[in-house]
Amino acid sequence: MTTDPTSEGFRSMNDAHRVLVLNSGSSSVKYQLLDMRDRSRLATGLVERIGESSSRLVHTPLKGGEPRERTGRIADHEEALKAAAGELAADGLGLDSPELAAIGHRVVHGGLKFSEPTVITDEVLEEIERLVPVAPLHNPANITGIRTAQALRPDLPQVAVFDTAFHTTMPEYAARYAIDVRTADAHRIRRYGFHGTSHAYVSRRTAELLGRPVADVNVIVLHLGNGASASAVAGGRCVETSMGLTPLEGLVMGTRSGDIDPAVTFHLKRVAGMSTDEIDVLLNKRSGLVGLCGDNDMREIRRRVDEGDERATLAFDVYIHRLKKYIGAYAAVLGRVDAVTFTAGVGENSAPVREAALAGLEGFGLAVDADRNAVRSGEPRLISPDDARVAVAVVPTDEELEIAGQTFDLVHN
Repeated sequence: MTTDPTSEGFRSMNDAHRVLVLNSGSSSVKYQLLDMRDRSRLATGLVERIGESSSRLVHTPLKGGEPRERTGRIADHEEALKAAAGELAADGLGLDSPELAAIGHRVVHGGLKFSEPTVITDEVLEEIERLVPVAPLHNPANITGIRTAQALRPDLPQVAVFDTAFHTTMPEYAARYAIDVRTADAHRIRRYGFHGTSHAYVSRRTAELLGRPVADVNVIVLHLGNGASASAVAGGRCVETSMGLTPLEGLVMGTRSGDIDPAVTFHLKRVAGMSTDEIDVLLNKRSGLVGLCGDNDMREIRRRVDEGDERATLAFDVYIHRLKKYIGAYAAVLGRVDAVTFTAGVGENSAPVREAALAGLEGFGLAVDADRNAVRSGEPRLISPDDARVAVAVVPTDEELEIAGQTFDLVHN
């Protein structure tokens, strides 16, 4: 059932103030319930290993109460969401509450059509389904989550917030690959970019940290987690990003190769006799840091580096070299850089990565203060010296809050 944004039922939600954020993966559902009056979290949870006998639900009420865990088979996403709804109801936060304004869904791929958060109608869902060939690992799971939530609350606005949306402002010359235009257009081949909610949130928070209007700030955002991406953001608009048609392109990641000569795939097929699926698995799951040294946890890699492990040292050096290449390239694209900002698990927590990524870039006006860089904090902060020409920042990302904010603004406008 589709919610009509012009209906009385939709408008009556204007008095509600809670948003449920759902991030549905192929075998998991992450959820957060937020109170948009003060942008606080009321509860968070994760259902993982859906469909297995070892399914696990962890629910954490954030305004009093201890985390609760249950194990045992959860057959499908419908059962997973019903279980999550039951946990919320046990805290007095049930999905039937009139205080729930909308459900916001993370959708990985929105193509070129969706550049803003969008109320989900039948037509919107059909377009998300049409994009499955360019996001076969992500969009089907997102669709399942949407349909499940619609079945539970058919009267409630459901909003799609797209990972690709922030990057739709890229100029055509940045988004295009240099292949035959007719072939590219027929098969939707272009750079889309991902992690868009994170890049949007972090670039805006960086401007706030600098005490300047977003429109006046040029920032390079480095989202460094197991998946990693970079973006060049000029005055709040993305002008370049490292991920492409899929999340495989760009930086060295935990298990993904990032940039690679396309002919490597032909070589592996012709010389090694590998199938397309085998090459896909190699580049997405057996490459990157894990392919280079057997580990994809930066903490473990750094421990091995400190012990003199050669494979870990090589992996770290390859990772850092790629980062530097992108920082330099995006400085050239932007022309003027006001800040370089690190975010996500590695970016927020690994001082050695931040230090190494900027070492030798003093000519670009980039440097870190060793003492500031060593501080662990969950707050946005500057780690560059006071006299640095370019600010270096650490800004913890908050994709769920970004999704909740975009969802709430849409249904209340």
